[in-house]
Amino acid sequence: MLTPIHLLLIITATSTALMAGLFFAWSVSVMPGIALLPDAAYIAAMQAMNTAILNPVFFAAFFGTLGLLPLSTWLQYSQPLSPRFWLLLSATILYAAGVFGVTFFGNVPLNDTLGAFPLQSATAGEIAALRIGFEGPWNNLNNIRTIASTLSILLVIIACLSHTNISPADSSPIGK
Repeated sequence: MLTPIHLLLIITATSTALMAGLFFAWSVSVMPGIALLPDAAYIAAMQAMNTAILNPVFFAAFFGTLGLLPLSTWLQYSQPLSPRFWLLLSATILYAAGVFGVTFFGNVPLNDTLGAFPLQSATAGEIAALRIGFEGPWNNLNNIRTIASTLSILLVIIACLSHTNISPADSSPIGK
């Protein structure tokens, strides 16, 4: 039977999967593709993509997952603590630190530096230096986000498949 808790887990899993897919796609296709561009074209492409991604759909998935994971975890809290609770707590911590934290403290400052760069008036040397200081660190941080979000969705999937009780007084498993 589909309960509100099941529905919330499905929505949580979907948003977590969307974020993992986004970071994975950047790691395996977008970044290798634009790595082939000359320096000025690379900077222009990253500036455009960093502007385009700041939209309501991205924000809903990115911040929504940051809220849905702890909410789903909290709804699984009961004594004794269930495997589902621990799996969701682990997914929450991974997402909060490895996706949100890395984005906020790593990728966003790099994106802000890149966005403020005056590409049209910069010399070829300045453009090359900016790319060197941006590309490697940004890719490394995105790889961390890819791994963290992938592990988060794996934990959420395992949590969805695990059997646990709705409350200590209820002996019927949610997963059945």
